[in-house]
Amino acid sequence: MPQTVFCRKYQQELEALPFPPLPGKQGQEIQATVSKQAWEDWQALQTRLINEKHLNMLDPDARAYLMEQMHRFFDNQETDQAEGYVPPSQAT
Repeated sequence: MPQTVFCRKYQQELEALPFPPLPGKQGQEIQATVSKQAWEDWQALQTRLINEKHLNMLDPDARAYLMEQMHRFFDNQETDQAEGYVPPSQAT
């Protein structure tokens, strides 16, 4: 049976990440407080932000921007969205 964690994003007990998604203390904190589902949802948003905003991941400012957006996402604060993105469930 998979381990569970109380997810700070969804405020319920959900399946935990099998390993820290980032190195160091920050990765351990995410593994302890963020569910697998929330991490997958963040990865989808992160991909849209990188693509739509043409972020260069070699740029430290772009990486800092994504880290800020990630924390805002997990803490249920407003995050930037990719302009013009239409979820597949709403596409015609």
